[in-house]
Amino acid sequence: MSGEVWQALAGWFGLVCAEVWLADAVAAVAPSSYRCGMCRNIRPLNNFEPPATTDEVRAAALQYVRKVSGTTKPSQANQEAFDRAVEEIAHITAHLLEDLVTTAPPKDREVEAAKARARAAGRYGRTG
Repeated sequence: MSGEVWQALAGWFGLVCAEVWLADAVAAVAPSSYRCGMCRNIRPLNNFEPPATTDEVRAAALQYVRKVSGTTKPSQANQEAFDRAVEEIAHITAHLLEDLVTTAPPKDREVEAAKARARAAGRYGRTG
């Protein structure tokens, strides 16, 4: 959003910063699972060594379609559309991952998994 829009919102609501109003509005209406950005079940797949597998790409596509459709198990009437969406999104995701360019060194899966476990332990008070 442009600075002019933020200033207009800030003036309209009498706020020093429109971001405060926006954050409060989101917190008031959105479930906590939607406030943190991306769905926690969809993991970043770019810039890993070894690269993301076809199964990982398909799993991310499945999670996306489940989130968007609002169901983990579609009805028989919607099964074909659901499956087609998963396959198409997996296909496009694979192309995206092939085309992305970065100068950052590839991330190590084991190191990233250890970081995730440490965050979970801190968040939930678990070990191991």
